[in-house]
Amino acid sequence: QVQLVESGGGLVQAGGSLRLSCAASGRTFSRYAMGWFRQAPAKEREFVSAITSSGGSVTYATSVKGRFTISRDNAENTVYLQMTSLKPEDTAVYYCAAGVLWATRAADYDYWGQGTQVTVSS
Repeated sequence: QVQLVESGGGLVQAGGSLRLSCAASGRTFSRYAMGWFRQAPAKEREFVSAITSSGGSVTYATSVKGRFTISRDNAENTVYLQMTSLKPEDTAVYYCAAGVLWATRAADYDYWGQGTQVTVSS
């Protein structure tokens, strides 16, 4: 069992930056791939980024590539999402997720956090 708690969301102007954190409980964090997803109002949850259990490989949605960076610190049981050059269309609730597979589908992740709101004003 893994419990995930996101933090770092907030209100930022377009062009600004935020860093999201996702703290995991338990001693098995390093066994899990981690993903970030987001959900805007009236839209389906969409993939943002994912990182393998070791941190050796990452992948991004096309919409955020070059602007967002995912990383993890297995000693601290934490995964991060550094977001730069934010746009109003990045506004959403951001969720972190843990799973056995390094995947881009939400269905492949087993554990989810409660989400953190990111609002980008124009």
